Amino acid sequence: MERGSNRGCWVLYLLACLAVLQLAACGSSKTYGDVKFITIPPGAQVVNLRDDTNLGMTPVQVTWEGKDGKPEYVTVEVTKKGYKNDITSFWVNTRHASREAAAAEPQPITVELQKRK
Repeated sequence: MERGSNRGCWVLYLLACLAVLQLAACGSSKTYGDVKFITIPPGAQVVNLRDDTNLGMTPVQVTWEGKDGKPEYVTVEVTKKGYKNDITSFWVNTRHASREAAAAEPQPITVELQKRK
């Protein structure tokens, strides 16, 4: 009889472990946000200053991956020959469940570059 009760305890233990794992997986769902960089004039390079990643030449749309819809603070440098470099910071809203949904509603970030003298 003792063996049967041990088996029951193990089953309950395993079920509890599975429940904890499932809750942990639900608590870290990927979410996405998109930003469309526009510069005046167009044709500027956009670099993410966190890791020096070249995000592309404006106009350019970029997707960020987040967790649980939490916004991400981003700082980029915008450069174009003949113009002063510009550094701008903003929050990326990562509220979308898919990359496609985020791409359909990009946040616009517009930077007007100043000519060098």
